[in-house]
Amino acid sequence: MSALLDYCTAGARVAERALVQRPRFGREERLVFVVGCPRSGTTFLGRAIGGLPGFVDFGEVTPWKAALPSDPSAEELRRILERIRRIGLAWGLRGVEQTPETAHVLGAALEAYPEALAVHVLRDGRDVVCSLLARGWLNADQEGKDDARLPYGPEPRFWVEPERREEFAKVSDARRCAWAWQRYVEAVRGTATGDRLLEVRYEGLASVADRLAEFLGANATSTHRALDGFRDSSIGRWRRDLTPEQLADVEAESGPLLAELGYV
Repeated sequence: MSALLDYCTAGARVAERALVQRPRFGREERLVFVVGCPRSGTTFLGRAIGGLPGFVDFGEVTPWKAALPSDPSAEELRRILERIRRIGLAWGLRGVEQTPETAHVLGAALEAYPEALAVHVLRDGRDVVCSLLARGWLNADQEGKDDARLPYGPEPRFWVEPERREEFAKVSDARRCAWAWQRYVEAVRGTATGDRLLEVRYEGLASVADRLAEFLGANATSTHRALDGFRDSSIGRWRRDLTPEQLADVEAESGPLLAELGYV
């Protein structure tokens, strides 16, 4: 019953957005997957792309999100999203799915939709840690579950290396958050996507409109307008928010990747 409710709720949300975008006839296969570690700007960029003419923002599709820990096949992923598109009257629009965890099954998602593209939002891992700590999703004292009934707190997620699962719950909150950032980034960068993936930096979202429009085949003027709303004073917040001990834990877990990406 809960799964049916999830489909209905997600489909109704998509339908509301699709009606604003003027539903089109036909079946559009050029979907867009916006991926990245949580708190990296996927929500902002997903909404921005989803607001362009001919596109529609799916948001985070709960049934899709709930299926990801089971390592679904391309066929299973397509089945889920096609149900949402049917309920949401969105077959003729370019759907934008923005569940961050799709990073871990990106290959299957692109296989499910051979004409789809992906956009990876990459953010300084130290700032991501600050935001994740504030949200508390991975904190040791956090309890409860998210909208897809996946647990919060220090319980090992599906993306934790099997040989390190016991370690995950024992490290500091800051190190656990850095761990998450690294695993998401590595998952995207380790997927063979060819020219179907565009990577953009969170810190430079205000200046990527032309690249993004060209990559998506979207209207450049509309893309500039959609990204004009990006204002973020939190860039570099780690300098004031992380304690020396927290920063040391972050660098112990993800220092090499931060350096490789030019963040240190």
